Amino acid sequence: MTTTKTEYDVDLCIIGAGSAGLSMAAGAAMLDRKVLLFEGAEMGGDCLNHGCVPSKAILKAGKIAHAHRSGEGFGIKPQEPEVDWDAVKAHISDVIATIAPHDSVERFEGLGATVITEYAQFADPNTVESDTTRVRAKRFVISVGSRASAPPIPGLDKIDYATNENIFSLDEFPSHLIIFGAGPIGLEMGQTFRRLGAEVTILDIAKPLGRNEPEHAQVLVDALSGEGITFRVPATTKEVRKTKSGVEVELDDGALIKGSHVLVAAGRAPAVQGLNLEAAGIKYDRRGIDVDDNLRTSNKKVYAAGDVAKNMGGLTHIAGFHAGQLFKNFFILPQGLNKGFSTAKTNRMPAAVYTEPELANIGLSEVEAHEKYGDVVQVAKFEFDGNDRGIAERSTKGGVKIIVGKKGKILGGSIVGAYAGEMIHMLSVAMTGNMKVSELAQIISPYPTRSEAVKRACSSLYTETLFGPKSKIRKTASFWAKFQ
Repeated sequence: MTTTKTEYDVDLCIIGAGSAGLSMAAGAAMLDRKVLLFEGAEMGGDCLNHGCVPSKAILKAGKIAHAHRSGEGFGIKPQEPEVDWDAVKAHISDVIATIAPHDSVERFEGLGATVITEYAQFADPNTVESDTTRVRAKRFVISVGSRASAPPIPGLDKIDYATNENIFSLDEFPSHLIIFGAGPIGLEMGQTFRRLGAEVTILDIAKPLGRNEPEHAQVLVDALSGEGITFRVPATTKEVRKTKSGVEVELDDGALIKGSHVLVAAGRAPAVQGLNLEAAGIKYDRRGIDVDDNLRTSNKKVYAAGDVAKNMGGLTHIAGFHAGQLFKNFFILPQGLNKGFSTAKTNRMPAAVYTEPELANIGLSEVEAHEKYGDVVQVAKFEFDGNDRGIAERSTKGGVKIIVGKKGKILGGSIVGAYAGEMIHMLSVAMTGNMKVSELAQIISPYPTRSEAVKRACSSLYTETLFGPKSKIRKTASFWAKFQ
């Protein structure tokens, strides 16, 4: 028996209610455009339900536990905290539930969008359909995100391993958590579960955080090692085996690591399966959907945003940025023959690892800048052991590093230390406004603040010019001193 599907003809059809999809749906609906949004899983996508939100909630629990153990330097007697895993999970669930109404079906229907809580796929180049619904639209946006991917390790498919989708709801707290992946997720979860009481071993075939400034990444690795986390990096895994008491990992060098649980945090794969992209003439591969600089696919009516866009995604705020660029191209900028004018490519996308200390970066690294611009590149630095707020709080690990190009242009930067994820905003604002490093050096920072280190780093470029033996200002001061 064939079921008749409800048909819609809309301005914008969106597949996926994550960061990009929800932002697009809200903006378009508030402009009174006809919007239809498909989501077969959970509203809010991976970030709300399995990623950013629950991970930051559990990170805070870990910080509270760690604070109980680390008060001695402040005159407070350390004590071992009592951790209630069920209560920690309840805290995580409550945080998600508090934010969920903002991403709910009811809110978006209240804005005027039509929300279909079903998975959807393309029927042809101009049509998307689900079990009950068939939609034609002037434009389509695919924003289905990504999923955790597992490395090709022998035996891994024969054990019950955790990913970001279920690590926050494990029935039993791990006694020894083995983590595959020394990237941001692996390090954040490693530190958190260590602080909550688990033994933690982190494995990777490469050095941790290889895309970051190496000296800043090392500060973070040293801090986590100091808390008792074991790193086996670089290391190659020969096999993973299930045992009576948990799991056993054998490395190529013969070492055996026995644990209770395994977390796979070794990367993510765009969720391109199940969309029937071939029917729409959309080019893609396992790395995602092919898009141009304006996020348009090989089908001129279809765009991809966020993690599913090949070589363009990877972070929640990138998906939000994509939504903003698409919104401008769809509804604000003159379209002519439907050509976008606002590019989704940018050289100022920040990223952060929310461990303690935090690690944040933006733009080009020192190596990348020298490769692109040569010897004209300068590096401005300031360490937190010279920052009075850091000293007062006994939090002096790390520092600020700013990459500067010709005529003082800020090309990028890295910060490692407490609140680095907040401080990177200063470089983001400066790069957005095309501020020169000399202008950033002139900001007035309240004293004492950690962010003053950004100003001090910028100012360090001019120390020799102002106060060196060949300084023109030194000569000028000497001249005027004769008349005073």
